[in-house]
Amino acid sequence: MMNTQQRRTALVGIALFAATAGALTYLPTLHGRVPPSAADPIAAIPAQPPGQGFAARPVVEAVFVLDTTGSMGGLIQAAKDKIWSIAATMAAAEPAPEIRMGLVAYRDRGDDYVTRIVDLTADLDALHAELFQLQAQGGGDGPESVNQALHEAVHAISWGQDPDAYRVVFLVGDAPPHMDYRNDVPYTETLAQAGERGIRVNAIQCGRDQQTHGTWQRIAQLGNGAYAQVAQDGNAVAIATPYDAELARLSAALDDTRLYYGSADERADRARRIAESDAALDAAPAPVLARRATFAMSASGKAAMLGDKELVEDVANGTVALEDIAPEALPETLRELPAQDQRRVVAERAEQRATLRQQIAQLSAKRAGYLREKVAEAGGAGDSLDRKLFDTVREQAGAVGLRYDADAPTY
Repeated sequence: MMNTQQRRTALVGIALFAATAGALTYLPTLHGRVPPSAADPIAAIPAQPPGQGFAARPVVEAVFVLDTTGSMGGLIQAAKDKIWSIAATMAAAEPAPEIRMGLVAYRDRGDDYVTRIVDLTADLDALHAELFQLQAQGGGDGPESVNQALHEAVHAISWGQDPDAYRVVFLVGDAPPHMDYRNDVPYTETLAQAGERGIRVNAIQCGRDQQTHGTWQRIAQLGNGAYAQVAQDGNAVAIATPYDAELARLSAALDDTRLYYGSADERADRARRIAESDAALDAAPAPVLARRATFAMSASGKAAMLGDKELVEDVANGTVALEDIAPEALPETLRELPAQDQRRVVAERAEQRATLRQQIAQLSAKRAGYLREKVAEAGGAGDSLDRKLFDTVREQAGAVGLRYDADAPTY
């Protein structure tokens, strides 16, 4: 695994290919900023205004139930490349929502696994790392374990309790369910239970198998959802831009401004998760990392990318005072420093972060404009997986007060 410096160097030279990009939503950063004073560097960090930061937001909980058998290789790759596009388009609502995503990967009985579950999480780096590990294998007899996958999406996922949340399942696959398995809950029963819990179930068919077509339409109807059809590879829009490599580099530098505090177990868990996500990010093409950078600029993405107990953010918004943190709970890089130097380091990280956010925002805006022109020249992206997902979310989320621009880019 590459270390951080190697990753940052390597990203600059990544070839520009297989791209996604989208609408830019970001928080203001440097306007009116006062340089830290030598006497009290932390005092110069701008506090989060009321209503900014991590205040309560509308909630979007989305679980993807994804066929991972051998015929789905192209779609799985599209999902890996498109996860940040999907997240960013979901984040583009007014008001900005809190986004949690989960995954139920499924195959069939007799394969390496029948289902593999990733619970709902706001840590989309972790979800991306799980997607990165998925490979298309198994299957072979046509029908798959769709019944079990849907049942676990409804009952094995930790759905929240907010009565106003938009809760949605996207079933994505190319083969119908086995209806001949004993001890299997039929999808009709599961969909009735989903409706009782306020969970919509949408069905996206890959390819044009006629049996799947009829079943997927019925699932969408019973799930109070929508049916859509995409090509076997998801019709991914793949356009490189001149801004991708630099955005990838800036994104890695932004990651390096994070400092986490807490118990030894909490910090160890965070370090493990960052290492796992870094492994997936190291292998991702620059356009994917550029899209991740623009998501990080959104009100929804900021919270998702930082997570809990991030010292620089928590000091800035008044969640914690540096002097109130026990020495053993501080990041190792600060623990042995004098108090004044600790404050200086935190202030410098905040200043670096603000500068990087401004640079990412400017480049992301240029990238979005470039891609709008290229997509228009190509005749649009109406049949792509991420466009179908966005159109479904836009229509359904309005019921819980989320408003989306119908013309928002999804690439």
